[in-house]
Amino acid sequence: MQQEKRLRYLKIALYVFGVIFIVGVPAMMMWIWPSGWGWTPPQPDYEQMIMGIYVTLGVFLIRAAKNPMAHASLIWFTIWSSIVHAGIMLVQAIIDKTEQANLIGDIPALFLVAFVLWYLMPKRADT
Repeated sequence: MQQEKRLRYLKIALYVFGVIFIVGVPAMMMWIWPSGWGWTPPQPDYEQMIMGIYVTLGVFLIRAAKNPMAHASLIWFTIWSSIVHAGIMLVQAIIDKTEQANLIGDIPALFLVAFVLWYLMPKRADT
């Protein structure tokens, strides 16, 4: 994929993931699918902290969508923190049967965010 086209799709992905982090993550954790996105049993204090972090990240991803290369470190943080978060959750879901719904919930979602952003990040900083 050409760098110019990749950058255009990256801007769209940053905006979409930003909105999902702001609206989708809290909705999934609280109302739509708590067993696949939250803790079992529910731990409201931890869930509020995670939602706060993801909502904040979402705001900054939307801001980064205007000029992704000026925010490359934020994008790489999103990629790597998503991989680490999903990896830790994957191990926990394998070990703890009460967390297995996460195997088809937020774990693949986080790996998807990481993969899409990684794929779309321009390979040269001068683009």
